[in-house]
Amino acid sequence: MNLIANRIAATIKKANPEETHSLEIMQYALVIILNTLSIVLLTFGIGLITGNLVDSLSFLFCFSTLRFLSGGFHLAKSRDCIIVSVLISTVIPHFFILTEHWLLIINALSVLIMLMFAPNPDRNAQIPKKFFPYLKVISLVLVCTNFFLDSSVVGLAFFAQSVTIIPWKRR
Repeated sequence: MNLIANRIAATIKKANPEETHSLEIMQYALVIILNTLSIVLLTFGIGLITGNLVDSLSFLFCFSTLRFLSGGFHLAKSRDCIIVSVLISTVIPHFFILTEHWLLIINALSVLIMLMFAPNPDRNAQIPKKFFPYLKVISLVLVCTNFFLDSSVVGLAFFAQSVTIIPWKRR
């Protein structure tokens, strides 16, 4: 992904060297865009092939939205992020369906984890700490919506994302 982003950034820079950012900044932004696009397109394709498109995209949307608000663990390589994101977005909603009892437990655990650890932004995120309480409340409200939606896919997406904010290693 870095190689593709670097080539695109170099092409942009060459076309307009005066009005563009540095290659490094453009490459960083392009890696994020290309990763996101890859995850969405691969999830779409696999969901379409397996006949589980709506659940796969719903899972990805819920997981991503909560991740945006609550932060969480990041994998070191773009490739790994793409693979893991696509796998969880397509495998989990396809093979795991929660009973009402287990959905209630998963929802409650997600709320508890969010209450204890959200937000846990990436160290590169430049979010002022004064916004952390708002991010926590919005994350909690979002997770609590599934008590009303009563969706196995949404509950599993929120739980999977919740697990990523737990600080497993001491900082």
